Amino acid sequence: MEKRLFLTIDLEDWFQVENLREVINPAEWDSCEMRVVDNVKILLELLERRSVKSTFFVLGWIAERIPKIIKEIHENGHEIASHGYAHKPIYAQSEKEFLDDLRKSKRILEDIIGEEVIGYRAPNFSITDWAIKILKDEGFIYDSSYCPTSLNKNYGKINIRDAEEKNGIYILPNGLYEIPISTMKFFKIQIPTGGAYFRILPYWFFKYKFKSLDEDPNDKIVVFYIHPWEIDPGQPKVKGISFMKKFRHYTNLKNNLSKFERLIGEFSFTSIREYLKLKNFI
Repeated sequence: MEKRLFLTIDLEDWFQVENLREVINPAEWDSCEMRVVDNVKILLELLERRSVKSTFFVLGWIAERIPKIIKEIHENGHEIASHGYAHKPIYAQSEKEFLDDLRKSKRILEDIIGEEVIGYRAPNFSITDWAIKILKDEGFIYDSSYCPTSLNKNYGKINIRDAEEKNGIYILPNGLYEIPISTMKFFKIQIPTGGAYFRILPYWFFKYKFKSLDEDPNDKIVVFYIHPWEIDPGQPKVKGISFMKKFRHYTNLKNNLSKFERLIGEFSFTSIREYLKLKNFI
């Protein structure tokens, strides 16, 4: 069966998560324990064992400090895409701030891998319509930030009413491809396929939904996402955050690696770039 399930990994460290921003200021990041390298190596080994290729949306701040691991990801055949530089939500930036952040990240990544970076994912899925225009102007081919759910009020929104839809990919009026995060309907709620939702909800729920999505006769794509810190139960426990943020960040870290390994063992995943090439989008 043709691979149309996309595995995406948002490469950031535990202290850069939006849920912890109120107690860990970005100015303090350099003093935090970096654990991302070990977690990425675990993921790379697992993906190699399962012959899975993924898209890594890499934070420029991380790539600037540990370029070796980004190069290793690329040399292992995975796609390197941009997650911005400073992990600041787009709607909290001016257009100039966003442009500077975007260019800085793209330059760092391309200097490391020696290849054009064509994909982008906004921090905390905070995409906006004005950012879509800038992405296209800056040479990006696709964005994968739109998450059609009401479960998180901080996620961004874009106008897709005027877009052409093909196999679940939206071709926006300016020509940029929007590859949305997949959601699964549970009663009237749209649940995103990945992140805290994958950690918290039982595996059978995702298995059932992925099986039905994978067998969809309409050839729809499916996008799953995970973060390296989500397989790391040994990360520091931060105090001073709300119960809900603590629940979202720390629940089931201990079991998530085995759960993830089961998922990629039962379903066939690929990177976004490989699929776009296969389908002649690029």
